Amino acid sequence: MITLENAAVVVTGASRGIGRAIVENLAQGRAKLVVNYRQNKGAAEDLVVQLRQMGAPDAIAIQADMSDSEQASRLIEQAVERFGRIDVLVNNAGINVDRTIKKMSVKDWETVIQTNLNGYFYTIRAAQTYFMQQQSGTIVNISSFVGQMGNFGQANYAAAKAGVIGLTRVAALELARYNVTVNAVCPGFIETDMFAGIPENAKETIVKRIPLGRIGSPQDVARAVRYLIVDGEYMTGQTLNINGGIYM
Repeated sequence: MITLENAAVVVTGASRGIGRAIVENLAQGRAKLVVNYRQNKGAAEDLVVQLRQMGAPDAIAIQADMSDSEQASRLIEQAVERFGRIDVLVNNAGINVDRTIKKMSVKDWETVIQTNLNGYFYTIRAAQTYFMQQQSGTIVNISSFVGQMGNFGQANYAAAKAGVIGLTRVAALELARYNVTVNAVCPGFIETDMFAGIPENAKETIVKRIPLGRIGSPQDVARAVRYLIVDGEYMTGQTLNINGGIYM
C-alpha cells in the first residue's frame, strides 16, 4: 500500500469533470496536488482553495496546454521544482470534436489526437526521468470505453483513446524495472460537461444500453484512480473498466 500523504501528484485537465473528482478524492489523503488547467484559471484557482480546505494545504494550479510538448514538459518541471519530486502522474486532459469520418476535417482529427494521445506521451516522457531517478512512481492514464469498442461519429476520439491503451502497455513494460506502475482507466458514459451536451432523447437511449441502468459519476472514476495509486502496486499494464457493463 502507498500512502497519499505528502505524495506529489500531477493531474492534467483537473479543473472540472473527472479530473476535478480525482483531485478532490486525493485531497482527502493529504496529497500535494498540482491542478493543471488549460484555459479556466478561475475554476482552477477556486478548486485549489477548496482542496486546501479539504486537507491538501500544498495544492497549486498550473496552466499548461497538453497539446503543446513544451508546455506539457514544463508542467512536470514546475511540479518538481515546487515539491522536489513527482510521485504520481494522472493523464486526464482531453477534448472531443465529434463528426462522422465523412464530415471530419484533417484539423478535427489532428486537434483531438494532439491533446488526447500526444499530450499523454509528452507528460510521460517528461516525468519518466524523475521516476527513474527515484526508482518509484505511478502513472494512471484516463482512456475510454470508446477506445475499446468504438462509437459512431468519434473516429478521432476512439483512435486517441485506443492509442492511450497501447501507450500504457508499452510504458508499463519499459518502466517496470524502475518500480513504476502504468495503468489505464476506461470510463463509460460519465456525468460530465461532455455528456451534458448530448440531447435528452439520446441520453435515454444510452442508459438503455447500460446493464447497470445508469450513467456513471466522476466519483466512480476517481475511486478507481485512487485504488490504482494506493493499492495497485502489483498491477501494471492493465486496463480498469468503469463503464456500468456497456463494454465487457
